[in-house]
Amino acid sequence: MSNVSSKRRSARGTTPVPDTVSVAVSLAAPLHEPLVGCGCAASSAASDGAPRKAVAVDAGAKERNRKRLRRIEGQVRGLQKMVDDDRYCADILTQIASVHEALRAVGRELMRNHLKHCATAAIRQGPAEAEGMYDELVAMIYRTAR
Repeated sequence: MSNVSSKRRSARGTTPVPDTVSVAVSLAAPLHEPLVGCGCAASSAASDGAPRKAVAVDAGAKERNRKRLRRIEGQVRGLQKMVDDDRYCADILTQIASVHEALRAVGRELMRNHLKHCATAAIRQGPAEAEGMYDELVAMIYRTAR
């Protein structure tokens, strides 16, 4: 299985979208937890087409998101069983709403960290990087607000 699920067109060009969800953390933030690399695609892309990497990752936030995603995975399996078992439509729709909200919670944490850390680092690099980041942020906000 590939570590890249699809490609999206952004203000900076075509960028690989990683299969896993991780959290970006700034090097400027106080270090309360160890930082590890991640694949949330926040820093510049490698010329060889490899997935972009975050500036850094808060290990605690990453683990919280991994737990949330495992829980969501179980909820989706439960939805499949509900459909297979011909469960009442309203009950299935209620569970779908729960999955949506759980995914939104992961997205909120990712967005917060991206804004606080990855975006901040890019904006501090200078006007050209800042303009690129502003374009990326506007596109991302519109994409996630749907």
